[in-house]
Amino acid sequence: MTEPLDRAVTAALTDPLGSDGAAGAADVTAVDVVTLGETMGLVAATRTGSFSVGAPATISFGGAETNVAIGLSRLGHSTAWIGRLGADPVGTLVNDALRAEGVDVSRVRREDAVATGLMLREHRTADRVRVSYYRRDLAGSRVGPDDVDAGLVRSARVLHLSGITPALSDSARAAVFRAVGLAREAGVLVSFDFNYRTALWSPAEAGAVLRQLVERADVVFAGEDEAALVVGEGTTESLAKQLAALGPGEVILKLGSAGAYALIGAEPVTSPALDVSAVDPVGAGDAFVAGYLSGLLDGVAPADRLRRGNVCGAFSVSVAGDWEGLPRRHELAMLDGRENVAR
Repeated sequence: MTEPLDRAVTAALTDPLGSDGAAGAADVTAVDVVTLGETMGLVAATRTGSFSVGAPATISFGGAETNVAIGLSRLGHSTAWIGRLGADPVGTLVNDALRAEGVDVSRVRREDAVATGLMLREHRTADRVRVSYYRRDLAGSRVGPDDVDAGLVRSARVLHLSGITPALSDSARAAVFRAVGLAREAGVLVSFDFNYRTALWSPAEAGAVLRQLVERADVVFAGEDEAALVVGEGTTESLAKQLAALGPGEVILKLGSAGAYALIGAEPVTSPALDVSAVDPVGAGDAFVAGYLSGLLDGVAPADRLRRGNVCGAFSVSVAGDWEGLPRRHELAMLDGRENVAR
């Protein structure tokens, strides 16, 4: 956006349809955040070591965009997810669980002839997690432009996407760019998280597409290594400045145990990570995004957005699972206390 960020964010979050309301549809119930992407079933080993016959495991699900949607829903924001699932037991598990978490799944397409994707996760050693994905040509990768509900996107306050979806297939990439185009036309804030996956595409291919999405986004999240795919190597500060030069008004670099660094307009903001006992690192980045976007929707100061993101990330790593440990709004202050027993 060309106008100053504070005015642009305020306008997008308070009047996503524009002053004439023409971009929306009368029968569409507006939500705070719309997400689009892939979600898969998850079989996670519950003890350290390789998978073996009879090894104990739990059944769940995970996906970058639905992790964010659940996180925001738990913090009191309305969310909707656009995607595809198989008409199989795994698809039913995902669909029902998302609905139970308050995520609108009314635009999710269920397919009879295509299975829902699956992840296998094992703690190969005490501090190393290995994840195997079974997704090629399955339901999540078949999402396409026709799945994108124009009225839903245009009436939202925020559209959130990740770099996983455009890497899945040509149709998924087209769906992402259609959603972004609809959001930009309607003045809806576009949030984009790099979420680069080496198994899905090469650094060169990813860099070209990610750059296009950064140029179209208002809020961008990335790790330092991910940012380098688009702008080359550099310090934290230079990476943020180079990404911001491409167009987004807010650039947030996730620094893991070092916390987070943001460039809001031309102003740098930092926030340290919380000191917690890490149990499972998977999903921490998505938790951070959910916390940050929650703060943005609530209109809190940049430093408080980063803090909320770090708090949500700390909750996430403290519990096994992609999204199971995400906090509810009344729990946000829990990690600020010095006592480890809440009475």
